[in-house]
Amino acid sequence: MTPAPSASVRVQAPGKINVSLKVGPPRPDGYHSVASIYLAVSLFEEVTATEWDGDGVRVSLSDPDGRVPLEGIPQDADNLAARAARAVAKRAGRSPRVHLHIAKRVPVAGGMGGGSADAAAALVACNELWNAGLSRRELAELAAGLGADVPFSLMGGVAAGLGVGDRLTPVAAAAPLHWVLVPAGYGLSTPKVYAETDRLRADTAVAEPVQADPDVLAAIASGNPGELAGVLANDLQPAALELAPQLEPVLAAGTRLGALAGMVSGSGPTLAFLASDETGAAALAAALRAEGHGALAVHGPAAGAVVLPEAAPESPTYRK
Repeated sequence: MTPAPSASVRVQAPGKINVSLKVGPPRPDGYHSVASIYLAVSLFEEVTATEWDGDGVRVSLSDPDGRVPLEGIPQDADNLAARAARAVAKRAGRSPRVHLHIAKRVPVAGGMGGGSADAAAALVACNELWNAGLSRRELAELAAGLGADVPFSLMGGVAAGLGVGDRLTPVAAAAPLHWVLVPAGYGLSTPKVYAETDRLRADTAVAEPVQADPDVLAAIASGNPGELAGVLANDLQPAALELAPQLEPVLAAGTRLGALAGMVSGSGPTLAFLASDETGAAALAAALRAEGHGALAVHGPAAGAVVLPEAAPESPTYRK
């Protein structure tokens, strides 16, 4: 059965970089408390929601830029975007009959919240498609029930996140920050990275993080990338490098080629290099590509999930 030709809504939502990530010890519920500073960047997922005449939620995928392997991404009820659609339908008191086409641009299992961006985009798209009338606050409540990073993907910009990262406080940024991303050709499991973090810190007393790093907040407020470069930190980076040691020479290459600083993004394995400005980011990306590394210049803060003008539909990619 194919999607019915009817009205559709197209929404984009951003990937993110954790410019600071403090991680506490494991909690009794299995999660970790964090103090994170999220930056939404100009690498967007797009979700197109279309009414269809089948039952439930249908998911299809495409890779418009030829950079994101689609293998292993669920196209059934387990997809986070499908769960988001069902959450909107339940709140709106209607049947979740919708086809979601996801154009992937954020690395999969790359530490940049691509799946969370899909979910945030699906929340907004289905709310618009069905005229559900849910407010941004109500969508944020649904987002929090889907995953720790989904509320930030909905909001965008810069934010400090506490709890499991879902208690967000917007942060003002004085100027755009320019980065170069180097995705890996493989993913890292976030639970495995957290477990490895716990193993590496087994003999170390780790305090619960109670606030976002004030030095990072001050650097973002000043808009000075040189100041920010000196305070970037990610508690998950040692574990990511332990699980994927091949990232270390790439980190070294980025700083050698002119990055102000480099770090693992979130749980990895995507690497994020901070540049001095837009010109520096373009030059760094070109230099990294010349050495055989896939590199993409981006900037942030970027807007959160937003409805886009209608466009010609892509040919959906279905997998049996």
